[in-house]
Amino acid sequence: MFKKFGNYCKACYDELAHKTTWPTRRELTHSAMVVLSASLVIAIVVFAMDSAFSFVMSMVYPN
Repeated sequence: MFKKFGNYCKACYDELAHKTTWPTRRELTHSAMVVLSASLVIAIVVFAMDSAFSFVMSMVYPN
């Protein structure tokens, strides 16, 4: 049982250390900027839709 677990841990380490290609700092920065930009655009779209819906509802149900 412990031998299987040890072999599993060695295989995991070997894959992470030798077989995995990690992104460069430039690639990582670019990906982060894409995610931040997309998040900002989605937040603005949701805000605009919420504001429009709120405006329409205030016209339908005036206070």
